[in-house]
Amino acid sequence: MTRRLPSQPPELPGYEYVKILGSGGFSDVFLYDQRLPRRKVAVKVLLTEQLNPQTRSRFVDEANVMAQLSAHPYIVTIYHADVASDDRPYFVMEYCSGPSLAERYKREPFSVADALRTGVRLSSAIATAHSAGILHRDIKPANVLTNDFGWPALTDFGISSTLEDELPVHTTTTAARLREEAGSNTGTSEQQSVGMSVPWSPPEMFEDDPQADVRSDVFSLAATIHTLLAGRTPFEVPGKPNGTLDLIGRIERGAITPIGRDDVPRSLAVILQKGMASNRTDRFDSAVDFARGLQRVELELGYSPTNIEVPNLGVSRMERAEAESSDDATRVRSVATIAAQPPPAPLPSTLPDVDSTRIRPAVATVAPTQSADEHTVLRPAAPAASASAPSAPAAAVKPRRRRGPIIAVAAGCAIVIGCGIAAAVIVPQISPDSGGQSRVPHNPGNDDGVIPVAVVPDATAGDVSRSADGTSVTFTWKNPKPKAGDAYQWTQEGTAKPPTPTTKTQAVIDSLAPGASVCIDVVIIRDGRTSANPLKECTS
Repeated sequence: MTRRLPSQPPELPGYEYVKILGSGGFSDVFLYDQRLPRRKVAVKVLLTEQLNPQTRSRFVDEANVMAQLSAHPYIVTIYHADVASDDRPYFVMEYCSGPSLAERYKREPFSVADALRTGVRLSSAIATAHSAGILHRDIKPANVLTNDFGWPALTDFGISSTLEDELPVHTTTTAARLREEAGSNTGTSEQQSVGMSVPWSPPEMFEDDPQADVRSDVFSLAATIHTLLAGRTPFEVPGKPNGTLDLIGRIERGAITPIGRDDVPRSLAVILQKGMASNRTDRFDSAVDFARGLQRVELELGYSPTNIEVPNLGVSRMERAEAESSDDATRVRSVATIAAQPPPAPLPSTLPDVDSTRIRPAVATVAPTQSADEHTVLRPAAPAASASAPSAPAAAVKPRRRRGPIIAVAAGCAIVIGCGIAAAVIVPQISPDSGGQSRVPHNPGNDDGVIPVAVVPDATAGDVSRSADGTSVTFTWKNPKPKAGDAYQWTQEGTAKPPTPTTKTQAVIDSLAPGASVCIDVVIIRDGRTSANPLKECTS
């Protein structure tokens, strides 16, 4: 398939074109320098050949969705939307300078700690979209960028839909190619179709009348985290055909290819398997529940749990209700919390094999593997249902009452009403006989049902200095609560170099181009555990 040439960047008042960033089926993305305030921005521009009422409407909808969710730390921020002088709609977004998750996992699979942290953060972003009544519908590694802080940033809401609406459709010839690959000769060469990315799509999306809900996004989220760990999509089988039909068949059967790494705990594999269950009723009910499962694995491995960042919707609703009340009595407002997930049930002794055959390491005689097609494709949409046919009820995030540790709301919200995002963290229980030592729930079968957890402090910033010739940079950091045996690990951003362990609070990077910008991430290592939030230090 021949790739088209990118379109010409439009002339935009107040912006200076820099370079092309990427091309898609309906738009191009360019890098611009914004003059005031001075910053680099990404500008998404609709293609001239796509200028029709449907695509214009979808483009506007995407801008509005992203604007509605832009306050979230793990969703790409949108700054402005307009129509260029050549009549092409565009919107201006946050420029994420780091690679997408697709680029990262193809270079090297993620560490377990990084995959868990990324999974909780993406769960936060997706739960936030769901709380606003929005399904993303195209969650995959390529649609998660990395911002200047090294955080994941969810983007590409172009085929998103609301929980109440029908799935969005586009008119395209791509649907005919998908039908031909599926062996169907019916239909015309051009019709309405529904967008999706097959390797990460749940089985319900392959039905004649697909009905997505929040659990469909949970499936794609779990499939994305599996991909980061395995270095391949979940239903790819090394040495076997991995075309569209092959993948769809395995997805419908729930034949997940094992990750094949000794450092991935079985508890994590079970959580990902539950997230990708072929029957949606067997999946996690929400992205928050999926995030809680990942937090349990973090605690199991001795990591501090990653914060779940979700809107403080309960407090906002309470504030609105009180505003409508006519009396002026003083009221006490409770702090909004999210109940933590209870300890998991005992893990199964075995996990299902792929196609009833356990996957063995590939040998030299194995035929070249057919890679899974990772781009977003457009599948045929089902014909409109008759007026007499009952419509499927819209799915919504249902509140679940659970017992266990409380997830306390932080991020400065406390009792203040109207706070935007509340940081949720699992608060350890204090056992009466622990002498004040923090303890957290553990799997059933332990002596007292709890295990001690020591929280590793986060490193704090020190000095950053450059050599006289500008080719070497020295970073220093501080350990706020040092303990004998503490060590450190730093990673240079934007490179494929492995993390560097050290016992010093200093890192030196040399052989740089004079004046080149460089950043590192630093964690403290204590008793085999790492601090939850890496310190980021950069040259000025």
